[in-house]
Amino acid sequence: MGFGSYDESEQQEVDADFDDDDAVQSSENSHDGSIEFENGASSDELLDRLKEIKDDG
Repeated sequence: MGFGSYDESEQQEVDADFDDDDAVQSSENSHDGSIEFENGASSDELLDRLKEIKDDG
């Protein structure tokens, strides 16, 4: 069989052998909220630092 060919006989039916109770429930780890971050630098300072980083490369 050539590269990229598709052969249906190679595909198998997957029978999941687990209960829904055993599965991870994504809702049990959901988080609502917000985050704030202050680095103490102004936008101009950050842009100047970005320019320095780009110029070094």
